[in-house]
Amino acid sequence: MRTRTETEALLLEANLIKRLRPRFNVLLRDDKSFPYILMSGDHAAPAIMKHRGARKRKGSYFGPFASAGAVDRTINALQKAFLIRTCSDAVYDNRARPCLLHQIKRCAAPCTGEISLDDYAGLVGEAKAFLSGKSLAVKAELAGNMEAAAQTLDFESAARYRDRLAALSHVGSHQGINPQSVEEADVFAIHQDGGMSAIQVFFFRTGQNWGNRAYFPRADKSLEAPAVLESFLAQFYDDKPIPRQVMVSSDFPDRQLLAAALSERAGRKIAVHLPSRGEKKALVEHALTNAREALARKLADTSSQNQLLDGLARVFDLDATPRRIEVYDNSHIMGTNALGAMIVAGPDGFAKKHYRKFNIRSKDLTPGDDFAMMREVIERRFSRLLKDVGPRSEDAGDATPADAEGDLKPWPDLILIDGGKGQLSAVMGVLDDLGIADLPVVSIAKGRDREAGRESFFRPGRQPMMLPHRDPVLYFIQRLRDEAHRFAIGGHRARRKKDMTRNPLDEIAGIGPSRKRALLRHFGTAKAVSRAGIEDLVEVEGISEQMAEAIYDHFHEGAG
Repeated sequence: MRTRTETEALLLEANLIKRLRPRFNVLLRDDKSFPYILMSGDHAAPAIMKHRGARKRKGSYFGPFASAGAVDRTINALQKAFLIRTCSDAVYDNRARPCLLHQIKRCAAPCTGEISLDDYAGLVGEAKAFLSGKSLAVKAELAGNMEAAAQTLDFESAARYRDRLAALSHVGSHQGINPQSVEEADVFAIHQDGGMSAIQVFFFRTGQNWGNRAYFPRADKSLEAPAVLESFLAQFYDDKPIPRQVMVSSDFPDRQLLAAALSERAGRKIAVHLPSRGEKKALVEHALTNAREALARKLADTSSQNQLLDGLARVFDLDATPRRIEVYDNSHIMGTNALGAMIVAGPDGFAKKHYRKFNIRSKDLTPGDDFAMMREVIERRFSRLLKDVGPRSEDAGDATPADAEGDLKPWPDLILIDGGKGQLSAVMGVLDDLGIADLPVVSIAKGRDREAGRESFFRPGRQPMMLPHRDPVLYFIQRLRDEAHRFAIGGHRARRKKDMTRNPLDEIAGIGPSRKRALLRHFGTAKAVSRAGIEDLVEVEGISEQMAEAIYDHFHEGAG
């Protein structure tokens, strides 16, 4: 493929490396988008919320932040400081009285008119100014208002301004380094050891530190740090906004070419610096210290994880060290909202991008039949795997090592089932029906009185076994099982909550938020609406006779 300039060639190379993942290139493994703070712009009373993915919704975006936790902490503090709502538009449109957040002074409650929309817009403007880097001006204005209120003996208002100032100070105290001379920049530092590379990235926006994140790109061991960093940077900004400054800890020959390529992509001038003194140099050195510490932790975790995987192979007589382990569990309450879950673990720990949930679909399944639920989950998982990938023997022989890019292969080397003999028999029956043989399966039965450390392990054609109480492999298996249970119960609770909050009025065609709110204000509850006659429904504002008949028919279908 021909390109017109060197910068186009550099960008094309980065795109192809990220898409085709060739074996000997530096590969950025980044499957998760950065979170942003969104101040919505498509509602009369804007809301503040966390946002990931494409920025399609109208509004103001602030970020990126290094982690969801950093966004949550910032939003929490901004709620206290500016009283901006965080509820969805549907909840807002259906409020009849202020919610708990208003009672604990975290929302101004524009939904019920506790504050006018003009005054609320003022709060939104202050929040945007703070997030846009005008924090000192916002704090000065709040401090002035507090002093003015105190001088007029309006101590209640003064206390509110005091609390808002304290919340803003809380944001700054959790941001660590806040440079005076850096308005907008990303700082990259690389450290190599033990055949691995760690790149620490710090994000500075509007003069504030919005967090940091460590990356461990997979690269050939012969590549020096500058080459790894250069290739990493070219791929990093493939799908992310580029700041005006990029600071690096190592120089590389094509640094100016990379700056030109990033400038072309961003449509404005981007500088790639190697700071040599002052505050910027200190920022890079701080990032380098973090990279060094992150790599040390990664190497220790990797060594420990490999030892545990070797232990699993020894304990369960596997032909090779497992590289992909799948753990299955079910969750339900008396058969309702039944859900199956699969978690995956490998050499790098839990591989959360491979996790899957299975809503139990069988209509003829007896409520609470764990064996039938496990059969459905395993049948759906492995029939789909056979269809998409093909037989296991074609994928990797006896074991499934990590591929050249470090991603886990689709076929597991070991299946762990939360349950006893019954669950094991159910799983083996499905695998036999699908023609899958020689796939190691182990079921984990809880000990007497469900005591941890007394688990029994069942394998096809083998006697049950137990592991020594203090065996590290036992602790590892317990951690895998607990993660599967956490993932399953979380999905079950989400389904149950959704069912509990579902309103019968939502199921009626033509009933939007306004009509729903009008009906609830008139009748009080959805149950009262279901009992109302057509003549009563017509009295509600916005409900025509035709709509009243549709509502009545929805609740009285089959009557008479």
